[in-house]
Amino acid sequence: MNVRVGPYSVRLAPRALIVGVCLILVAFAVTVAALSTGELAVPAADIVRALFGEGTPVAELIVSKLRAPRVVTGLLVGAAFGLSGAIFQSLTRNPLGSPDFIGFTAGASTGGILAVIAGGSAMTIAGGALAGCVLTAALVYGLAFRGGVQGYRLVLVGIGANALLLAVNSYLLTRANINDAATAGAWLTGSLGGRGWEHAIPVGLALAVLVPVCAALSRPMRMLEMGDDAAKAMGIRAEPVRAIAIAAGVLLSGVATAAAGPVIFVALAAPQLARRLTRSPGVTMGASALMGAVLLTGADLAAQRLLAPTQLPVGVLTAAIGGTYLALLLRKDRH
Repeated sequence: MNVRVGPYSVRLAPRALIVGVCLILVAFAVTVAALSTGELAVPAADIVRALFGEGTPVAELIVSKLRAPRVVTGLLVGAAFGLSGAIFQSLTRNPLGSPDFIGFTAGASTGGILAVIAGGSAMTIAGGALAGCVLTAALVYGLAFRGGVQGYRLVLVGIGANALLLAVNSYLLTRANINDAATAGAWLTGSLGGRGWEHAIPVGLALAVLVPVCAALSRPMRMLEMGDDAAKAMGIRAEPVRAIAIAAGVLLSGVATAAAGPVIFVALAAPQLARRLTRSPGVTMGASALMGAVLLTGADLAAQRLLAPTQLPVGVLTAAIGGTYLALLLRKDRH
């Protein structure tokens, strides 16, 4: 369905639009549940008043200071992971083309571990994770470049880099003192516990800048999914588009990891689930971002409530869900 706005024409897929609206409603429901439930329940009406600074001191403390930053961070981080996964799965034309598998998450983990060992603060660890992700991406891109970067080559080089970096991470943990190793191990699990507005704001700014970039790249990347020759025949400059898309995906993954740690499998599962819901022939950017937000906040809510009062790190639950999803995906492809 084409919608004309002045001199511009926008193509809308009705099913994708309906799926997007439904995902927004689910995200809203999860947000309300996360803000209102817990050791101290807060009625929905009090949530609204607390968010606008008109609630009771206890409600404002629980909602505005403790729960809201965590929920917003989860929504933004999930969206960043989902969008990053959609970019790399589109570029590689492979459902396993995720930052979790092609080394970028492992590189971010290496940067975070080094920052922990150096005695860095939470912000230093976040900066180390982002730097590690960017440096790993530059290395993988350089090694995969042969007059251009083909998807299969990026995946193969990335898997090799991932294995190497996982070995480096294990070595660093064995050489660290017990306190640093425990701190790094907790961070490596991935968690939204204790997250404040200082974690949410950088991810929000990154999304504000990179979402328009991804929207502009959406159509050229759809052309690239048909192959470089077909894309070039339609006037698409393949390598510049691919380079910008990789840079956007790396920054999204790095910023998300810096905020919540290496929460695995969200970037892998979100684009594929969104694709199945929208029945799109290719990866859908918007639906993938919304699905990532729903998956991460939903998993975090479950991690807080399933074994209450004990709270699990969200990375434990996403790993369990993602591992099951990966097994089902591989089983389906076998048939």
